[in-house]
Amino acid sequence: MPAFAASIDGLSPHHMTTVVRADAKAGRLVRSVLFTAPLLDGREIDTMIDRIAAEHGVESPLVHSMIRAESNYNPVAVSPKGAQGMMQLIPATATRFGVSNPFDVQENIQGGVRYLRFLLDYYQGDYPKTIAAYNAGEGAVDKYHGIPPYAETRNYVDQVARNLKTAREIRVKANTKVAADMQAGANRSTIETSRPIQTSIGTDGMVYYRTP
Repeated sequence: MPAFAASIDGLSPHHMTTVVRADAKAGRLVRSVLFTAPLLDGREIDTMIDRIAAEHGVESPLVHSMIRAESNYNPVAVSPKGAQGMMQLIPATATRFGVSNPFDVQENIQGGVRYLRFLLDYYQGDYPKTIAAYNAGEGAVDKYHGIPPYAETRNYVDQVARNLKTAREIRVKANTKVAADMQAGANRSTIETSRPIQTSIGTDGMVYYRTP
């Protein structure tokens, strides 16, 4: 069985559609398999990425930046070189990091982040080398003692760097808004709890307490 056919074995039927068409040049019918992404909630995916990144001690904006560069969050993306899924794992890398179904979103992210963690440790936190190695492999980065002189890899590193800058800015703005909302809530609570209590004596001689 071809490696690619084995890799899609775990997909449920709603992930793929079989199409048979006539090939006029070859004079025969050709069977093709089209992949369709399952309906996914973007917030659930974001939460999953953030959780998995935190579990492995990897900066979440870095993972998001690489996913955007790799597949733009397409869970059934397949590259011409055979890289698969959201984090575009080649079969050898998927096997290396324990991914049995690269089209399973959680498995794919787990495998990709494990690989990122390995590379960050291997290159002692050097982001450019780590990102370059994710694209070209450790061998190429070690051979050239840095980013290899491949146009694809250099463009990839630049794209991830731009994505990372944007992702960090978005994260800072989101955290600032959350902090501001929390402070505003605390201020409202303080105002509400600090209202003076007024007392009065009713016609029945009882003391009554109320806030204005």
